[in-house]
Amino acid sequence: MSDSSSLALSPEYLWLSQGGEAPGAPGLPGRWTSSIKDSVGTAYSASAKVWFTTSHGILNEIYYPTIDRPQTRDMEFLVTDGESFFHEEKRDMDRKFSYVDPSAPASRQINSDPGGRYTLTKDTICDPHASVVLVRVRVEAEPRLLARLHLYALLSPHLAGGGAHNSARVVDVAGTRALLAWRDGDNLALAVDCGFSRASCGFVGTSDGWQDLKHDFRMHWEYGSATDGNVAVMGEVDLGHATAVNEKTREFVLAIGFGDSYHAALYATMSSLASPFEPMLQRYVRQWERVQLPTELSTHTGDGGRLLRTSQKVVLMHEDKTYSGAFIASLSIPWGYAKGDDDLGGYHLVWTRDMVQSASAMLALGRVETALRALVYLACTQKADGGFAQNFWVNGTPYWTGIQLDEVAFPIILAWRLWKAGGLGSFDVFPFVSRAAGFLVRSAPVTQQERWEENAGYSPSTLAAVVSALCCAAEIATAHGEPELGSFLNEHADWIQAHIEDWTVTNDGVLHPEIKRHYIRIQPPAPGEPWYNPEIGPGNIRLNNRAPWQQNEFPANSIVDAGFLELVRYGVRRADDPLIADSLKVVDRMLRVSAPQGPCWRRYNGDGYGEQEGGGPFLTHGEGRAWPLLTGERAHYELAAGRSVRSFIAAMEGFASPGGMLPEQIWDKRTALNTTAGPVVLGDPAGSAMPLVWAHAEYLKLVRSACDGRVFDRIDAVAARYGDGPRASPYEIWKLRRPIQSMEAGKTLRILSANPFELRYTTDGWQTQRTVCSRSFGAAGSAADVPAPTPGTLVFTMYWTVTKHWEGRNFCVQVTGQPEPAVIAGSPAV
Repeated sequence: MSDSSSLALSPEYLWLSQGGEAPGAPGLPGRWTSSIKDSVGTAYSASAKVWFTTSHGILNEIYYPTIDRPQTRDMEFLVTDGESFFHEEKRDMDRKFSYVDPSAPASRQINSDPGGRYTLTKDTICDPHASVVLVRVRVEAEPRLLARLHLYALLSPHLAGGGAHNSARVVDVAGTRALLAWRDGDNLALAVDCGFSRASCGFVGTSDGWQDLKHDFRMHWEYGSATDGNVAVMGEVDLGHATAVNEKTREFVLAIGFGDSYHAALYATMSSLASPFEPMLQRYVRQWERVQLPTELSTHTGDGGRLLRTSQKVVLMHEDKTYSGAFIASLSIPWGYAKGDDDLGGYHLVWTRDMVQSASAMLALGRVETALRALVYLACTQKADGGFAQNFWVNGTPYWTGIQLDEVAFPIILAWRLWKAGGLGSFDVFPFVSRAAGFLVRSAPVTQQERWEENAGYSPSTLAAVVSALCCAAEIATAHGEPELGSFLNEHADWIQAHIEDWTVTNDGVLHPEIKRHYIRIQPPAPGEPWYNPEIGPGNIRLNNRAPWQQNEFPANSIVDAGFLELVRYGVRRADDPLIADSLKVVDRMLRVSAPQGPCWRRYNGDGYGEQEGGGPFLTHGEGRAWPLLTGERAHYELAAGRSVRSFIAAMEGFASPGGMLPEQIWDKRTALNTTAGPVVLGDPAGSAMPLVWAHAEYLKLVRSACDGRVFDRIDAVAARYGDGPRASPYEIWKLRRPIQSMEAGKTLRILSANPFELRYTTDGWQTQRTVCSRSFGAAGSAADVPAPTPGTLVFTMYWTVTKHWEGRNFCVQVTGQPEPAVIAGSPAV
């Protein structure tokens, strides 16, 4: 039990009422904190189900018992002499960051009084085998000041993922004062080995410890409880009982433990404090020393392998320990300081796209078992139709529900890589792959959302992933005794790749005075196609995240990104394709940012996902900034083109923070942005996610690619099929969800449906007719072919053999004598 009434009546502990219940309930609305992390940390052991983050010199979110469940906002120290000054760590001190040991994510934060009077040195780890965060604190000051110094630990619980409805109480455990907080079955305890001389609970903004101290630098309130609100707990560290290292130094250990009951949380906390810190630190480091890197990789970095080692640990730390194989996007909440309980997701969710990037990076480092865990996890979250949710909690519960075809394609590619590496063990991958491939056949080529999760239509990056996945699935099907399915999937891949330029290239570009023909970001659906939006003008796309006063609808041929480089990455198109080269010139003109660290690129022109123009947080609108992971993507293209990528590797290393964290976005203006934490200049992390695990995965794969002299993500089956250039397809595809109205004479019309059918068709107005029975291709559905119809009008209908009824309507396809772009009639030329 963990509700407040049971706590109030519990006989197990002495509840210290002191000043009674704190006033000012429920406090200010809860807010999260900065997403620009100095470090993330967890024990390598699976038994320690707790993760911590640090930034601005303090502890931030702590996650427990799964990696998607934040339990705190932050924990910091308040320092005062009781008379002349009051300092808050994150606002008032000079800060330095480093790691205790380069082998492990044990952070060291050195926070100093700007006047040089005292220093706090904090080493933060997790208990190697328990769900407890431990902080060894060393306080250094001249003896006279040290005797007068007061140090207060201030913690803001956000249990069960929110700031509202938390409760807290001061307790006595075997003569030691501790602080306990709880909400919805999650429990937290805070204690120090030297004890708190005083402690208090309060409501944020009204009766919390910061409000108490700021007026006269003294602690007056000792409230015993704060119930059902946004609470903060504070304890004064009894420095008189801390370990005296010398006359100028005192040392103590603080612990924050968690459990599914208040007893479990208190026991974990007190048990960890009962063990000496140094041996636990050594065990924590030894655990992480088991994580090794391939020795040949470091010589291909520009920093001696520092970011390489950190990136490997960052990816590994973002895997859950209860749901093994579940990799989240980031232990951060972008612009969290402006977000409250209504923003539940943050980036601590599973995105299939990001997760496969993480698993692929582990494969690039030879960690086959890690990648297999990810694949098995994905198999357990696959929907009955073969698809995946847009993102989901680590227990598989969907959060957003958009359909992104690349997020269905990437798991197939991961399965193929593991199959080729002999890393599947006894896992039968064929049912998983065939269902996902079936989803792609039924749904492609139009995606509801492309990789930036905003627009529907024909996306070069999405189509690159789909074509590649179908080729991978075809090879797996053939090897598993299904050659007919394998041929069918290859034919479908050929049809899509043959039309990529028809669907995603403009012949009337407006962004570069010398280049009219280039790839665009996305071509919107036309009337009659899936996800068509009649509220948007023909041939236009609507950009998300634009301010209300800004234009948000643009011609599709005026918006570009570098997603077409995925065509080269996987082998669908050659690096020396003139269209690729010309499109890069447009991208560089519109999206390239020259930072001191090196080149970086924005996602697309007109992007609104980023800080507002003046530097305010992204809430509903802003201005998209440059993404370091796109530097890695460009580097992979340069490598495919036979050029050196050392400068790109160095640029990504330059974008990393002192703790080795790669940001999602960097500040890309030459005018510095002034913040409470200091100026943010060109190339510094912006306020979005940091670390972004996708960026770390991209860096790891880039170093592997540079070492091997070939793009790691290149798929042999794809490159072999399309390496000589675009491959013609003898088919045109018709589906009920995408009923084409014209096709080129000489091609075979292939009619697809999820259900078996008989096709009845005529080319002479029903004077004669033919019947064709569809062939079943398992999860991909059924198909019937009309071979090489002559110019004229092809009319057909279908008889559904399972339900035994006619479709009840005819469909017409105009067969032309001249080649036609394979788009639906009425679709605007891009």
